[in-house]
Amino acid sequence: MNQAVITGGNGTLGSAIAAALEHPDWRILAPSSTEMDVRDETAVQRFFQENDAALLVCAAGIIRDAPLLRMTRDSWDDVFAVNFKGAAACAKAVLPEMIRNGGGHIIFISSFSALHPPVGQAAYATAKAALLGLTADLARSHGERNIRINAVLPGFIETRMTESVTALRREQVRESHVLKRFNTPAEVGKFIRHLHHELPHTSGQVFQLDSRIS
Repeated sequence: MNQAVITGGNGTLGSAIAAALEHPDWRILAPSSTEMDVRDETAVQRFFQENDAALLVCAAGIIRDAPLLRMTRDSWDDVFAVNFKGAAACAKAVLPEMIRNGGGHIIFISSFSALHPPVGQAAYATAKAALLGLTADLARSHGERNIRINAVLPGFIETRMTESVTALRREQVRESHVLKRFNTPAEVGKFIRHLHHELPHTSGQVFQLDSRIS
């Protein structure tokens, strides 16, 4: 039986991805931060010693929005620890087994902010941009081993992480979409299922899912 691991599995997006991937031939593991803290590389290594993955989706993420001049070092480090270093640690832990198995797929959940960061989101935007560099590097490094690496930019979606966004800011973001509407977590999950199952020759790519152009 094939196995998929989705980090941040108890979040809104992680749960939607897990639901979209459900299939009798697949076992879906969606560990919460208490089950696998991606900030702890030892815990990550231990988890993947016990659980292999034909598909890894790195969806764990946090936001600590503030301009760089007002951001504390602890907040910066926390954002990088989860959004970038945690994803990199998971990829590092799962790649040896993928190499031994002759293939696998890693999907990093990045953000529109990686390409067009809004004011006051320095750490999050930088961490998510770093994931795009990691995507390209790993895709080049492991393509000959039949390991696919892709990044998905879901766009602004209604999740627990975005609950604190004010109604005014939410409408400003909506107006920046040419279709004037947001994706849902379920739609993002369906795209990830399609990417994994229906696009087996696609790697090293960045997929922006909303309708913002710049």
